[in-house]
Amino acid sequence: MKVYIKTNGVTLVGKAWQIKYVLKKYMKQFQTVEEWITSQSKPK
Repeated sequence: MKVYIKTNGVTLVGKAWQIKYVLKKYMKQFQTVEEWITSQSKPK
């Protein structure tokens, strides 16, 4: 399972059940994909 987060979107690579699992996990944390991308692109 790979998750590529870019400035203009998210690419999920894996089996269908893996992608569904990851999407459900992130749906609990973020309301939109934009929030997801923004949270990952902030410098740490």
